[in-house]
Amino acid sequence: MPAFAGSAAEPPLVDSYHALLRRCGDDGVPIVEEAQTPSLPVVECELPMIDVGCLTSGGGSSSPEQRAACAAAIVRAAQEWGFFQVRNHGVARELLDAMRREQARLFRLPFEAKATAGLLDGSYRWGTPTATSPRQLSWSEAFHVPLAGVSGDGGCDFGDLTALRDVTREVAGAMSRLAGTLARVMAEALLPAGDGCCLFPERCNETTCFLRLNRYPPCPVSPDAFGLVPHTDSDFLTVLSQDHVGGLRLMKGARWVAVKPIPDALIVNVGDLFQAWSNNRYKSVEHKVMTNATTERYSVAYFLCPAYDSPIGTCEEPSPYRAFTFGEYRNKVQEDVKRTGKKIGLPNFLV
Repeated sequence: MPAFAGSAAEPPLVDSYHALLRRCGDDGVPIVEEAQTPSLPVVECELPMIDVGCLTSGGGSSSPEQRAACAAAIVRAAQEWGFFQVRNHGVARELLDAMRREQARLFRLPFEAKATAGLLDGSYRWGTPTATSPRQLSWSEAFHVPLAGVSGDGGCDFGDLTALRDVTREVAGAMSRLAGTLARVMAEALLPAGDGCCLFPERCNETTCFLRLNRYPPCPVSPDAFGLVPHTDSDFLTVLSQDHVGGLRLMKGARWVAVKPIPDALIVNVGDLFQAWSNNRYKSVEHKVMTNATTERYSVAYFLCPAYDSPIGTCEEPSPYRAFTFGEYRNKVQEDVKRTGKKIGLPNFLV
């Protein structure tokens, strides 16, 4: 790895923020688009908590009734919230603690090393390159790594961070197993009775999924700045491990609610592809991350995705969406963000 003596670790987010502020001029554009409920305080909520041990441990000591009740709770949360938490999920706390330590080492590297040295297949991202105003800026940095580069031999360049390589592979494997288990349970609940063959999620494996290592630096410039702008996830299912700092908010009803961090729990949320596949029975819910003025925040997210050429089918016909592939969907999202500064997503694909 090249030496970057004397280089600062932080990405130039302050410079980007002030440049966007100057670009907007003095038109009074708010940082956060919450004008519809300016007087409502943000309420902290606890997401539905589901013990999935009967699914992740092989179910040897659990009854069919227990597994059915667990599946029903998952389905109910996916329909009513689009988000839920899981415990006894099979991803060891010691593994997640090790992941957090290695993430901190990674993000403490000089900015130039993160941005230009090709670490983790050059997957480093910071800020929002397409932003045209401060409200479109994500005050964060991340490595968004295809699992094909993390797993097996001949993968990512981790430089001297061999411990990061080992723990990332373990986390990716554990989250992959959990996501696949939950996705199959959710899919089977929507299939016609007596259909014993559930192939979903088809072609979702280590060659198609992603792992994102996130860091949200302290933000001294605005109390309303986004760590991650409001969005929905463009996958089937996301598994998230967050630290104790908090900052995740999701849309429930017509207002934002803050998600209370729960030690040892993982957060799971429905993505756009599962909403489409389920004919809108499962909800891909808009969410965001708010910054903290003094404390940095870390998280790890696993994205369950199919191959780019995979058609996104449906659990039954007719579907409210026209046929499309995952690659087509991703390309349209990127095109819209580049053109308008925001994602449109599933409405583009309505029949």
